[in-house]
Amino acid sequence: MISSGEGQQLDFKFEISDSRKIARTLSAFSNTDGGTLLIGVKDNGNIAGIRSDEEYYMLEAAAQMYCKPDVSFTVKEWHVDGKTVLEARIEKSSSPPHYALSEEGKWIAYVRVKDENILANSIMIRVWKRRGRPGGTHIRYTSKEKILFDYLLEHETITLSRFQRIARINVQTAGTILVNLIVLDLIKITFRDKKIVYTLA
Repeated sequence: MISSGEGQQLDFKFEISDSRKIARTLSAFSNTDGGTLLIGVKDNGNIAGIRSDEEYYMLEAAAQMYCKPDVSFTVKEWHVDGKTVLEARIEKSSSPPHYALSEEGKWIAYVRVKDENILANSIMIRVWKRRGRPGGTHIRYTSKEKILFDYLLEHETITLSRFQRIARINVQTAGTILVNLIVLDLIKITFRDKKIVYTLA
């Protein structure tokens, strides 16, 4: 695992000194594709080992006190050259979003993009919540949806603000159209240069 390097579903942590920071990774993994935390491993892949059992309890605090709802995980211990590495596995959530508590006391949802934890935007959060609700999603195909599809056929990607401008609608209406089309798997969310854009599914 270490030789494959950090990525979408793998993160190295030299130590856990702040449960809040770990909560961000737990939120991102559970909201995206799941993942594994290797605790006691430096960013360069060198094995340092955990310093004490306290790190497990800080991980538990991150999952239960600093994530909402709780993030479940399983832990396995590896013993290498007299050093202990904790392997924490986080499954992809069946009911996102999971939020992490920030230093400012705000609950923020994250997603995992390659080897980074990125803030989820309001569109993603609305999509998660809509998918979690019973009942279907119904839309009316209007000139606004046609503008969106025509633009994407020509330009491949679009941002929320760009769609709002070309369709001459407010941000709430533009967001609702995108949410509905994403839930129906007609549009998908994509990350380009750490920015959230929308493409044809």
